[in-house]
Amino acid sequence: MLDRWTLKIIQSPLRQLADLLKKNDYNANQVTIVGFSIGLAAIPVLAFHLYWLALTCIILNRTFDGIDGALARITATSEAGAYLDIVLDFIFYSAVVFGFVLAAPATNGLSGCALLFSFAGNGSSFLAFAIMAKEKKIKDVTYPQKGFYYLGGLTEGTETVICFTLFCLFPDYFPVLAFIFAGMCTLTAIFRVVYGFRTLAK
Repeated sequence: MLDRWTLKIIQSPLRQLADLLKKNDYNANQVTIVGFSIGLAAIPVLAFHLYWLALTCIILNRTFDGIDGALARITATSEAGAYLDIVLDFIFYSAVVFGFVLAAPATNGLSGCALLFSFAGNGSSFLAFAIMAKEKKIKDVTYPQKGFYYLGGLTEGTETVICFTLFCLFPDYFPVLAFIFAGMCTLTAIFRVVYGFRTLAK
């Protein structure tokens, strides 16, 4: 829901960082993999209750995720790169939740499972529509810079980052926050399924 505004705000600084990496002969896929590796480091960090360090990993991962897209647009975009980017994004999102479950299985287990369940519906509806939109040549007018059809909703990238930040700042409230966000993600998944079906049925 907020991505259309946050992307405009961060576009300029991301482009500057991308220009710097381009001058040093780095490519978008390298940035994607490095950012993903940093993001996965959040799992053991969270398991040991190092929440500030986990937040650093999360912010760096999201920063790298923005840079790789900016770098791809000024070098060479590819379907392979877009595929790698979105798949690793969804793995990262689940990894953070898994880390919090490891941190406190007894208290975070149920809410963590509920959030992962909602992520599955959110992610599958998102990716499935992107595939069909590509085949049907449906244009994305909201996020034309994306390498695939970016089907929006109540919970997008910005909301996820805000939620993960709250998890790290208030880890004792993870169960409550996770259930709330799971509900929001479920509503988004329902919207995407209904919208996607109606759009493809036309």
